This record gives sequence, structure tokens and C-alpha cells, in this order.
Amino acid sequence: MTESVRRFTTGNARVRESEERESNEREEGETLACPECGSSNLISDTEHGETVCDECGLVVQEDEIDHGPEWRAFNSAEKDSKSRVGAPTTNMMHDKGLSTNIGWQNKDAYGRSLSSRQREKMQRLRTWNERFRTRDSKERNLKQALGEIDRMASALGLPDNVRETASVIYRRALNDDLLPGRSIEGVATSALYASARMAGTPRSLDEITNVSRVDKDEIARTYRYVVRELKLEIKPADPVQYVPRFASELDLSEESERRARQLLENAKKQSIHSGKSPVGLAAAAVYAAGLLTNEKVTQNEVSDVANISEVTIRNRYHELLEAEEQFEMS
Repeated sequence: MTESVRRFTTGNARVRESEERESNEREEGETLACPECGSSNLISDTEHGETVCDECGLVVQEDEIDHGPEWRAFNSAEKDSKSRVGAPTTNMMHDKGLSTNIGWQNKDAYGRSLSSRQREKMQRLRTWNERFRTRDSKERNLKQALGEIDRMASALGLPDNVRETASVIYRRALNDDLLPGRSIEGVATSALYASARMAGTPRSLDEITNVSRVDKDEIARTYRYVVRELKLEIKPADPVQYVPRFASELDLSEESERRARQLLENAKKQSIHSGKSPVGLAAAAVYAAGLLTNEKVTQNEVSDVANISEVTIRNRYHELLEAEEQFEMS
């Protein structure tokens, strides 16, 4: 009895499968051809949610379901920020942001404080999580260096693209075994200094030294070594690139900023800038532009902003004015 029931059930299942297969094939056949002209050249218009025959223009299907996202993105940054599949990978973290990160707040999802037993448990989980995230000395090295780059970039007000490039430079130095005999902080500072110059937002060596944990000579020496070994193409710093930041910190007008740019352009034409510090030239141009546009700015204020001595500003100031006079006479 049981065997006959089983055979009957199996037979019914096979019949149903056959009927469903025939039904699906029939539906596919119907949708693959235009009912008006019989053409199989159908175009799916996702913007209007329609399937249209390319031969006669008949709308075969309408009000189709849109399986795409409900939001729009106009560039890659918006697409990454709106995507709900997790944060985008980044070179600014040693594991590229792919691992789990346990927050430091001892609160649950509703904002309530955890009990002492739960706090101890979470602390143990954080400890083990950190051990798993940095499994060898290379990852610990990278984690420390990227933390230093992020700290210095924040202190200098550098954007994320500079931090990302500095992280890539440090990773290359680590993979090419350039670190033996050099400190982690020195190579990280050199990578950030090179990245800022490559991005067109340079910082002077004195500014970098103020936020770094190594001295100026080591930074300069390591920077030259990293650039040479990694074959980085870095152009000499342009004094004009420092002008917007100096003018902004001194609250100068756009007219003064344009005048400073003009002074530097004329100095370039007279080859005054050759062999001189770009920071000193930019500071002197900002000071001279402030005087020429009747805006009160002192050498001491410019010196504090640019981290350049007043003597350097005075020397470059006279050279810029002489170059301006020669340019006007010519």
C-alpha cells in the first residue's frame, strides 16, 4: 500500500514538473516574439519600464519591475557613499577596512550602558580582535605608520586624497624593503611630504617637522631616499601653490591674492625664483601684495603663518619689487 502511494505521488510530481516546464517554455516563446509582427528583436527600456519591438514599435510589456537601486549617483564618490554593501576599501587602513571594528563605547544598540560583566566581555573581544587584525610584524608596522600619517595629515589640514596617496607610497616602500635601517615615523613623514607635493597642496619641511616625531635632517634624508628608490616623479614646489593658504590665514582679500600671484609670475619671467625657497618667495609675495593693496599685514604676522624668518621675507620682498619694476620697464 505504501509503495503504491509513493509511486502515485512520484508520478503526479513528474506530471506537474512537465506541465510547469511546458508553461514556462510557452511563456518564454510568447515574450521572445512580438505579437504584432512576429519579430524577435525586442528592446528593454529600463528608463520607462517597457519592452518595445524594434521593428514595429509595439510596446510588448509595460510597468516592469525596476530591479536597480532607488537612488541615483552622478559620480563614483556618490555611488560609494550610497551603496549599502559596506564601506569602500581604503588604503588608509592596514587591512583596507575589510575587517570588523569593535567600537570603544560601552553601550548597546539602544544607547543603554552595558553591565560590568558585558563590559569585561567586550574588552576581551576588542583585545582578541586587535590580535587577529595584526597577525604579523609587517601588519603591525603598517598599522602604526598609517596611524602616524593620519595624525600628521589631520594636524596639517591635508585632504583625504593626500592621505590615500601617502598610504600607497608607504605600502610600496614596505613591500620593496626600504625600511631596514630607518624609522617607521621617518618613512611615514617622508611619504606624506611627497604626497602633499604630488597633489599640489605642498607643506614646507618646517611645517612637516613641527608635527612629526623625527627631526628635519632625517625627514629630508629619508625623503630623498624614498623618492629615488621608488622613482617618484615630483616636480619642484611652485611658490604660487602656497599663496592661497597664506592669504586665507591672514584674512587677505582676493585682490591681494591675485596681486601676489602676479608678483610671483613676473619673478618667474625674470628668473628670480631659481635656487630660492618657494615658501620664502610666497611669503614675501603675500606681504608685498598686502602693502600694494593697502591691507594691513606685518612681517611678523606673515612670518608666523609661513614659518619663515622676517629677514628672509625682507630679502625676497625687495627682490620681488625689483623684478616687478624691471618687468614694467620692459
